Amino acid sequence: MGGPDFQTRLAAQSRLVGGFLTEALARFGQDDVAEAMRYALQGGKGLRGFLVLEASALYAVPQHRALYAAAAVEAIHAYSLIHDDLPCMDDDDLRRGQPTVHKKWNEAIAVLAGDALQSFAFELLAAEEIGPADVRIALVASLAEASGARGMVLGQAQDIAAETADTPLSLTQITELQGNKTGALLEWPAHAAAILAGQDPTALRAYARAIGLAFQIADDILDVEGDSSKAGKALRKDADAGKATFVTLLGLEGAKSEAARLVQNAEAALASYGAEADTLRALARFIISRDR
Repeated sequence: MGGPDFQTRLAAQSRLVGGFLTEALARFGQDDVAEAMRYALQGGKGLRGFLVLEASALYAVPQHRALYAAAAVEAIHAYSLIHDDLPCMDDDDLRRGQPTVHKKWNEAIAVLAGDALQSFAFELLAAEEIGPADVRIALVASLAEASGARGMVLGQAQDIAAETADTPLSLTQITELQGNKTGALLEWPAHAAAILAGQDPTALRAYARAIGLAFQIADDILDVEGDSSKAGKALRKDADAGKATFVTLLGLEGAKSEAARLVQNAEAALASYGAEADTLRALARFIISRDR
C-alpha cells in the first residue's frame, strides 16, 4: 500500500509545491509574520497539493497552472492548522514534530500568520497565469466555500460545540462534522482540477469525498494505535476528552473496515480513467496505511 514508487512521487510533488510556495513567499520579507507563515508550511506530506497536481494531470492541465491551485490549498491548510492549535481551539504544543506557531512565537503572531496565509491563498488563485478570469473566479469561489462557514470552518465550529454537548455525537453527526472539517479541503483539489480543465467534476469529487472521510477515520485509528514520536503531535487527546470518534462509535476493527470500504469506493469512482489514475488509487490506499 503506497509503495516506494508512490512515496517517491508524493515526495517529489511535495517538493515542487514547496519550492513554488517558497518563491512566492519571498516578497513578504523577513518579519515575524512572514517567518511564521513559512514555518507553518514546512513539513507535512502535502497531500492536498499533490491531489491538485495529480487530478489536473488526468485532464492534461499544464503543471504551471495547477501549481497555483496546489499552493493555494496548502496555504489554506497551513492556516487552519495554526488556528486549530491555538489555546482557544485544540490547545496543542506540537505540530509535525515541531513547536506549534503560537509556542514558537506567540498567540498574536499565530493568529496573524494564519490570517495572512488565508489571504495569500486567494491572491495565488487570482494570478493571471492560471488562465481566464472566469476560471480564476470559480477557483476563488469554490475554495472560499470549502474553507469557510459552509465547509472547514463549519466543521471546526461543530467540533467545538460537540465538546460541550450533553450527549456524544452519533455516527451521522460525526460523519457530517468530519466531512466539513477535514473532507472539504480534500475534496476541493479534485474540484479545482476540473475547473482548470473545464470538465465535469462529479467522478473526481466522489473519489475525493471518499478519501477525505477515510483520512479522518485513519486519524482516529492513529489516535488510538499511533506513536506520538512518528505522528509529530499529541495523541489520545480525543479519548482523554471523552469525544466521540469513528473508533468509539464503530470499534477499532469496525473503523478499519469502514476505511477500507471507503478506499474501495474511491477506487471505483476512478474506473473511467483507467490506468492513468493509478497514482490516485495509490493515494487512497496510502491514506489508510500511513503511520502518521
